[in-house]
Amino acid sequence: MSILKRGLKGAPVKRLQEKLGIAADGDFGPGTEKAVRAYQEANGLAVDGVAGPDTFTAMGLHELVLLRVGSRGDAVKRLQEGLGIGADGIFGKGTEQSVRDFQATHGLDADGIAGTETLAQLTTFEEITPEVVSRAAVRPDEQHFDSAPLPEIKGADVVSGTAIEVPENHSVWGKVKGWFS
Repeated sequence: MSILKRGLKGAPVKRLQEKLGIAADGDFGPGTEKAVRAYQEANGLAVDGVAGPDTFTAMGLHELVLLRVGSRGDAVKRLQEGLGIGADGIFGKGTEQSVRDFQATHGLDADGIAGTETLAQLTTFEEITPEVVSRAAVRPDEQHFDSAPLPEIKGADVVSGTAIEVPENHSVWGKVKGWFS
């Protein structure tokens, strides 16, 4: 799943820090983790210090929601409901294929990863508007971040894989979209 946790760097981290009202250097360190934990606790979320789709949604950072194989939670359940498939909140291979089919039908890149462009097409994500999709683009003040992809995380482990090129001016996640185990 596409999450932010200690040790990661980049534009998505900077946006998270800005929303938390802390120093926005784009480096997810102990201070960012502490602020995420405090936010999660204050807002009735699972307190783990890791920012994922449900934390992003609660914070109004809809442009950071990126769902893919391995993602879990309410955002995945809403995706599955919007696709008209069994909604168990676990993004597995069946959900991936349903996303691919939906994307192909709607003229989107059929990669099986549900980012803002895909989610904006679903009635279960009314908050993801064309304006939110445009906010997912890299801002000029974020272009200095290293263009290397953020690693995908499973538990405490970094998963190796191959990255798909995502135009830097297209997505704040940059190349992270394509990490596979």
